Amino acid sequence: MKDRTTERWSTYETFHVQLGDKRVADIIITNHARERWTDRVESQKTGYEDIADYVWQCLKQGRIESYYRNEEDVYLIDDDLVFVAEFTDSEKDFDLSGIPLHKMIVVTFLGRMSETIELRDLKSYYSWLRHSRRMTLIKNSRKRK
Repeated sequence: MKDRTTERWSTYETFHVQLGDKRVADIIITNHARERWTDRVESQKTGYEDIADYVWQCLKQGRIESYYRNEEDVYLIDDDLVFVAEFTDSEKDFDLSGIPLHKMIVVTFLGRMSETIELRDLKSYYSWLRHSRRMTLIKNSRKRK
């Protein structure tokens, strides 16, 4: 997702937005993220372009911040919407000194903290999720024997 108004002469630096130590020039939405967006966030605007445009506008406005201070894979939009993103170097976007800019790959949307209280503490949420899955597997294995 690029800012269409900045595509001018090739002498200009590619438009990017700083997010922590990453310089994001493009946003990619995975199939899984799109499905989770439909299930957990919004059912109206569910196209890849719609989601990428929303994330890009939030990024430009400085509304995205890291969920954890030290880790850089879980992010918050407006202190409510939790999503997971990975970063890779862009093959075609570089700054003026030749250093590659980054692509933000949105892996999944976990949901809104205002709707799912468990998202307020992700570490305990994932611990509970693993425990409940493990217990389900144990129960199922008992039934089969």
